[in-house]
Amino acid sequence: MDTPPPLRAIFFDRDGVLNIDHGYVADPSRLDWIDGAREAVAALTKAGLKVMVVTNQSGIGRGFFEEAAMHGFHAEMQAQLEPLGGRIDAFYFAPHHENAAIDAYRVTDHPDRKPNPGMLLRGLAEFDLAPAEAVIIGDRSSDVEAGRRAGMPGHLFRGGDLHAFVVSVLGDRVPSLK
Repeated sequence: MDTPPPLRAIFFDRDGVLNIDHGYVADPSRLDWIDGAREAVAALTKAGLKVMVVTNQSGIGRGFFEEAAMHGFHAEMQAQLEPLGGRIDAFYFAPHHENAAIDAYRVTDHPDRKPNPGMLLRGLAEFDLAPAEAVIIGDRSSDVEAGRRAGMPGHLFRGGDLHAFVVSVLGDRVPSLK
């Protein structure tokens, strides 16, 4: 059996994996981290891996909040990760939805909207990664399916402590996490 190449990147879904999914969250004051999420990002950053977020954000297309609000939310995430030594290297988002209120985002089956792999493929290309050097962790089957379509393994997070989950599914490929 072939040994997989070293792991170089982790893609995380955002809502329900890194932060509690309150439904269309864009206000930084509503950022509530999943247990162990900041520690997981910090451990992966310290291990030298790229950490990226891929998130469907149809709330933008539906007119619930502006794109600038989402960027503010992401800036707050970065600010709260910094004291632990964590960093998210890139945020990719898909504001598209077939029922979007904003015409520019009303697209059926946009290539970026998971389960399509567009955001993952862009991250792989921008960081010069092979699919075998990355994984995705998400809380929905559409996250895992996006990974499959991009040629990378996916892991379904069903809640609990994210750091412990990351160690359990990636510890053999990233020994410094243990």
